[in-house]
Amino acid sequence: MMGSRMVSGLLTVVLVVLLLLLQGTQSVYIQYEGFRVQLESVKKLNELEAQQVFSPRLQAQSLQSSVCQDPALPLDLQPVCTSKEAANIFKALTAIASDDCELCVNVACTGCL
Repeated sequence: MMGSRMVSGLLTVVLVVLLLLLQGTQSVYIQYEGFRVQLESVKKLNELEAQQVFSPRLQAQSLQSSVCQDPALPLDLQPVCTSKEAANIFKALTAIASDDCELCVNVACTGCL
C-alpha cells in the first residue's frame, strides 16, 4: 500500500517536470546580433517602453537606459543592456517580433511548431 503511494507520488513529480520542460521547448526565440531572446520577452519590452514617460526630446539612448534599469525587464534581455548598440538592438528585436515572428516568417525566429 505504502509502496504504491510512493510510486504514484514519484510519477506525479515526473509528469510535472516533463510538462515544464515541454513548455520551455515550445517558446519562440529571436536570434539577433548574438543575442537569443524569447518572443514573449520582446513583447514585455514593448510594454515597458510604452510605460516610459516620453518627452519630445527623449532620445533612444535615454529610453534604452531607463528600460535597462527597470526591474521588470526580462532576464534574457538584460545582457543586451551591456552592448553599446543596445538601443538599436532593442529596436531591431521589436521590429522582428512584429514581423510575423510567431509564424516564423522571419529567419531570426526559431522554435515555432
